[in-house]
Amino acid sequence: MPETRRQWGIPDPMADPPSPSNLWNLPNALTMLRLVLVPVFGYLLLVDSGESTQARWWAAIVFVVASLTDLADGAIARARNLVTTFGKVADPIADKALTGVALLGLSWLGELPWWVTVVILGREISITLTRFIVIRHGVIPASRGGKAKTVAQMLAIFLYIIPVTGFLADIRWPIMLIAVLLTVLTGLDYIVRAVRLRENSERTAMKRARRANGR
Repeated sequence: MPETRRQWGIPDPMADPPSPSNLWNLPNALTMLRLVLVPVFGYLLLVDSGESTQARWWAAIVFVVASLTDLADGAIARARNLVTTFGKVADPIADKALTGVALLGLSWLGELPWWVTVVILGREISITLTRFIVIRHGVIPASRGGKAKTVAQMLAIFLYIIPVTGFLADIRWPIMLIAVLLTVLTGLDYIVRAVRLRENSERTAMKRARRANGR
């Protein structure tokens, strides 16, 4: 049987059917705001080659605000039945754009190893593509590990953005390593679940039945 959100007990915007809501609603506005904030965040992060303390703090604030809109848009859309096809597509794009700009910017500044950026972005892009490929067979819900991965990534990135020293600076790398580990493990888990979903979906069963009848 295909996995469902109820099995995990975790909401997933991709699993919600589009509502008849107008395109211009609060959740979509929050998603669009996040997309607009991405280049603003990128600019602030790179001001004076990352050496501007004031700009770095502003970049951190924009990053937090953009991350909070990610939490709010999906919750509001589900609570008010405002899920739209645009939101289901734009929301993950906005998420990956924010994370991508942050990681690429930090690596370009020489503050984060490039291999970390390649691993995380490679996973995020491949899983997003996989998600859209198997959507014809069903929806793979976000797992608890996926949520933990996201929290670890956001926390690690935030710690790298803020211009601090001492304890907060010392724990950046360990938390980032945890984020990378969770990124890889949840990515592998997602691939396994995608293969199982495709093999056990009703669509695949119908194809097999047609092939059998055609013999």
